[in-house]
Amino acid sequence: MIKHIVMWRFKEGTEEQMHRFLNGLKGLVGQIEVIRSLQVGVNVNPKEKFHATLVCEFDNMDDLNSYATDPRHIAVASICREIALERVAVDFEE
Repeated sequence: MIKHIVMWRFKEGTEEQMHRFLNGLKGLVGQIEVIRSLQVGVNVNPKEKFHATLVCEFDNMDDLNSYATDPRHIAVASICREIALERVAVDFEE
C-alpha cells in the first residue's frame, strides 16, 4: 500500500479557488479506479504554514503514477497550479 501525502500553501485571497480545487479532488473518488482512499482537508491551525492537505492510498506506485497522469486529475490540478505558492509531497509504503 502506498500513502501519498501532499500539503499546499496558497496565495492570499484564493480561498474560493482552493475549495473548488479540494472539492475537485474529492470528486475523483469513484472516477479514477486506482484510488483506494482519499481525504482532503483545510488546516484549522492559523499558526501553521500550509493551508490544505491530501492523503490518499494506492495499491502500488504504478497506480499512483496512473492517478497522477490521468486527464481528470490533471484537469483538477490545473486549478492548484494557478493558486499554489508551495507544495510538498511524500509517498511511503505501508
